[in-house]
Amino acid sequence: MGGVPIVPSAFFAHGSPMIAIEDSDYTRFLGEWGRRCRPGAVLVFTAHWERNVTTITCTDDVYGMIYDFGGFPDELYRVVYPARGSTRVAKRAEELLRSADIPVRLDESRGLDHGTWTLLCRIFPEADIPVVQASVNPFLPPADQYRIGQALRELGRENVLVIGSGATVHNLSALRWGQREPERWAVEFDEWLIGKITGGDLETLFQYETLAPHARLAVPRPEHFVPLFLALGSGNGEPKVLFRQYDYGTLSYLSFEF
Repeated sequence: MGGVPIVPSAFFAHGSPMIAIEDSDYTRFLGEWGRRCRPGAVLVFTAHWERNVTTITCTDDVYGMIYDFGGFPDELYRVVYPARGSTRVAKRAEELLRSADIPVRLDESRGLDHGTWTLLCRIFPEADIPVVQASVNPFLPPADQYRIGQALRELGRENVLVIGSGATVHNLSALRWGQREPERWAVEFDEWLIGKITGGDLETLFQYETLAPHARLAVPRPEHFVPLFLALGSGNGEPKVLFRQYDYGTLSYLSFEF
């Protein structure tokens, strides 16, 4: 008899909020990936929820929507993703973190921010899979981010998909509006990451700030970058690149499965 399939973890770039309503290579990829992966629940570490202590939504109700952006078409503000939460999964994640001596809190009222719903409405458009949302602390060192992810690795064996939602190259001041070709420095930074991640060189990866080419330009502030370490730590398989493309010259849609 075969064992229970292990759900991988994943890092997805949420890029522009427009991914919720536009048709692109990336949004089509997300839909295809979601049709292949059907977990019992999803836990999303979102770059748009920062807390000093890892905080996890804990509800069985349908979430409210948080439209935490401005200047986009009215259509985007009418998107509703009526996913329910899961107190069972939230409390299981809390248990795993506490057992690893990682501080954790529960939040019974927060809605879904766009780091979560713009991705999930493309991956699981029916909103029929329970969702738990988790905060990030961008000021923890990479090794500590990875350890938080490691503490949740068992969730993949319990049919729960852990997603890190952010971006590898995220510098809004460096966007090149209308430019389709990526800037060389953005490509070189992602190439370095891919090499270290797929090669299993965590020691070097964790020192990306000083060792990776163009690190300060690619990651001026780490809130969108640290979900990568959280998802990597949560993984149960061999890292692999799922998708790679750029928008506005520098905005990376590099995505991984772990």
